[in-house]
Amino acid sequence: MKDQMKRELRGIEQDLWAMSDHLYHHPELGDQEFKSMELLVNYLERHDFHVEKGIVGRPTSFRAVFDSGLKGPAIAFLAEYDALPGVGHGCGHNMIGTMGIGAGVLLSKVVSDIGGKVVVLGTPAEETNGAKVTMAEQGVFQDIDAAMILHPSDESYESGDSLAMDAIQFDFKGRPSHAAASPEKGSNALDAVVQLFNGVNALRQHVRSDVRIHGIITEGGVAANVVPEYASAQFYVRASDRTYLNEVVEKVRKIAEGAELMTGAQLSMHNYELSYDNMITNQVMSNVFSKNLKSTGVETIHPSKDSYGSLDMGNVSQVCPSIHPYIGLDSPGLVFHTTEMADLTITDNSHHILSRGALAMALTGYDLLANPELLEQVKAEFEVRNNKF
Repeated sequence: MKDQMKRELRGIEQDLWAMSDHLYHHPELGDQEFKSMELLVNYLERHDFHVEKGIVGRPTSFRAVFDSGLKGPAIAFLAEYDALPGVGHGCGHNMIGTMGIGAGVLLSKVVSDIGGKVVVLGTPAEETNGAKVTMAEQGVFQDIDAAMILHPSDESYESGDSLAMDAIQFDFKGRPSHAAASPEKGSNALDAVVQLFNGVNALRQHVRSDVRIHGIITEGGVAANVVPEYASAQFYVRASDRTYLNEVVEKVRKIAEGAELMTGAQLSMHNYELSYDNMITNQVMSNVFSKNLKSTGVETIHPSKDSYGSLDMGNVSQVCPSIHPYIGLDSPGLVFHTTEMADLTITDNSHHILSRGALAMALTGYDLLANPELLEQVKAEFEVRNNKF
């Protein structure tokens, strides 16, 4: 049946390449990917998937299911298709979405012979307000036995870890006054933001080395001779696991409260994006995927690299065995979120890499469906590793 999927690939890969190129030429930002979503959904419907659009209150999301009608596991392939402002598909989401679609279609061609379900989930806005968070919270993965997504990169890497992340906005409301004539009558909101930054900088030497805290001042006043009435800052706070991140976030919140006390500017705080949990790679599944990727012609797969970024796939990995490997575009040193990366995704070489990626995921899905003992190993590892966090 694996040979059958390889033959099926030859029949659909031109479609996959065309869809990836179309997404590149028509980029849409997160939660605005209406045409991108329709492109992918229409193709799945052509291959007899039952599609539900706009799940979990996210209009550009979807759940597509091909049910064999026979008892068996459910394997999910995840698709991303949001672009970056000013850059387009500089993170290769045009390839990610298309590889997920391709893997689902390929596995659907053989699932009726082995049983189970093939699920493709369209997950908007990974770059900002990742829909996978909402999906994980609302039980979309409750009946999924394993989930995977594949990301283009400079070179190929095994699935690894990512940092848990909270995105917090701090708003300070002060009291305006003439900065020279009557400064004593003012309460300086910008001073509060400055004290917040000073406190965060002091905190850095008293947290673990995996912690990353970085922020900007989004508003800081309107004129130098007016005591700033309002000032605001946004921070990303990251750590290697959710438990420790919560501790660090509480420290940052206390610093903000201290800035409020020092300046008299009233503080309010809120999360301006959804929070991401750390990625917990399922190593059994990762090893199977790496073996299948090599079988497609990818010769070198590096061990997982240290990651200081954050993924909404991390939230999925907390509730379902998951992997998030990387497939190389044969461009060592390539930098994410650049026009150079976007342009590289539509070359002839990247088209063939896209085909290999879709096939490797489909082959991995087949292994999980056809080998109950392997799937039990995947689930056993999930229970052990996730209970540690």
